[in-house]
Amino acid sequence: MKKKKDKLIFKVSLLSISLFLMMAPQISSALPLMYHAFPGVDKAGVETLSTVPNFGIVIGLLVSPFLVRWFGQKPTIILGLLVTLVTGTFPMYSSAYVPILISRFLIGLGIGLFNSLAVSLIPQFYKSDEQELASMIGYQNVMGAVGAALASFLLSYLVTISWHAAFAIYFLVIPALLLFAIFVPLPKKKVNEQANSAPVKKQTINGKVVLISILMFFIFLFYMPVAFALPSLIVNEGIGTTSTAALVAGLSTLVGIPIGASFGFFFKHLHDKVFPLGFAFVALGFMMLAMANNIIFLSISVVVLGFGFGIGVPYMYNWLDWAAPQDSINLGTTIVLVLVNIGCFISPTVINLIGGLTGNTTPRGIMILSLIAFGVIFVFALIHYLMVHKDQVTINKV
Repeated sequence: MKKKKDKLIFKVSLLSISLFLMMAPQISSALPLMYHAFPGVDKAGVETLSTVPNFGIVIGLLVSPFLVRWFGQKPTIILGLLVTLVTGTFPMYSSAYVPILISRFLIGLGIGLFNSLAVSLIPQFYKSDEQELASMIGYQNVMGAVGAALASFLLSYLVTISWHAAFAIYFLVIPALLLFAIFVPLPKKKVNEQANSAPVKKQTINGKVVLISILMFFIFLFYMPVAFALPSLIVNEGIGTTSTAALVAGLSTLVGIPIGASFGFFFKHLHDKVFPLGFAFVALGFMMLAMANNIIFLSISVVVLGFGFGIGVPYMYNWLDWAAPQDSINLGTTIVLVLVNIGCFISPTVINLIGGLTGNTTPRGIMILSLIAFGVIFVFALIHYLMVHKDQVTINKV
């Protein structure tokens, strides 16, 4: 008889909660329909509805360990899923900006409660089988992208009904909630009730972790216009409709799945060249978006952008893994995740502020701002690669 962890229904149930890790901002495709729905709220305020969940995720990440200690892992995950379901669908029934903004913050909080657990649960079941563990982690890595793509494709239909209907995508939480509650058994004991183990070593950070965290903050700060400005570009320039924007968002997410899964191949053959190469493609993608005037060229631009992002960001996490002090990778990862989500959250406000100061407030102007930012990141990455390569050559000669 198959062990529970080997059953397909168990694996599907365990991985299902990862579908929602990237789903909170997906309603951005409906933003063009919402700009005039809230009198007195400016464009940046409306765009914040797509990014404020990232601030909630930060709070959820910080609160989650305490809830796990008090109530255990499974109740914390189920609570997170319930909060995601209730607050995610709330804007279907409301037209007031402030309650919707609060609900968008709370959906991020709900996702944050199970964000790290979606990853850390897998080794608990598969640590005795290295190959199976690697496979499950690989599946988990792409589940967020699969969920985001699924939401985008559903949105392409829902936005033809109304912007309220767009939030129906969060009803997808229901089957995942039922599957996880029924088919994933977790011990009832809480973390602080587990057997006494060796004292936990104090975790620290170093300069490289700080550098990586700051870079990731700016990477996501200037990448987020793909979520909140691209739909406006498509609609305002007559390239397509809000439905088209949702389909393009789905394409962007799908591109990242095979690219991210192939990162090991690219790193094996290119090594540290991946760093400047990835962000060169991101800069090229934004340049192409700024020039796009038809759906075919725009789709190609999104593919180029997705390719660069799909190899550039995994490189950053790979760099973090070997740069963080020993036994402090968890702390380093948490700091990076916090800054990434803050960068996403404040992106519309910062981008529109910079756009106002420079006179680039149109969607094309915003794409040019991101092009300039990623041009600077590319130059930094190239200099970093050349310096590291030079040091390696010097060491080899010695």
